[in-house]
Amino acid sequence: MEFRKFGNQYVVRLDRGEEIAASLKKLCREEDIKLGSIQGLGAADHVNVGLFDVGTKVYHTKSFDMPMEITALHGSITRMDGDVYLHIHICVCDSDFHVFGGHMNECRISATCEIIVTIMDGEVGRKHSEEVGLNLYDFQ
Repeated sequence: MEFRKFGNQYVVRLDRGEEIAASLKKLCREEDIKLGSIQGLGAADHVNVGLFDVGTKVYHTKSFDMPMEITALHGSITRMDGDVYLHIHICVCDSDFHVFGGHMNECRISATCEIIVTIMDGEVGRKHSEEVGLNLYDFQ
């Protein structure tokens, strides 16, 4: 991972073999980023995505292992229990241009990934909601 900061934004490049979430957590810890947004694109050869079932409060996951374009990567950076908390969604397409997406659990880069991280002043935490079954923004 290489990056450069411009004002309140980081321009980040990930290279082959790097994993998106692990790399972004490292950046956030090293740069003390507590609140921000993520957008990006690139190429991957492994992605694991999830879909939350609101009825059962369970994530269903599926992995894809093939050459894919990352057509959209969006997310938020907050904190939970004092550590970095990433919430990222991803869309990828295969060689037949079928698109797959969902909550990104893992994504390994096959060529490169270009990410813009926009930081905001302040801090928003997360708190688990038993009612919903998810870690929601906590504004207290």
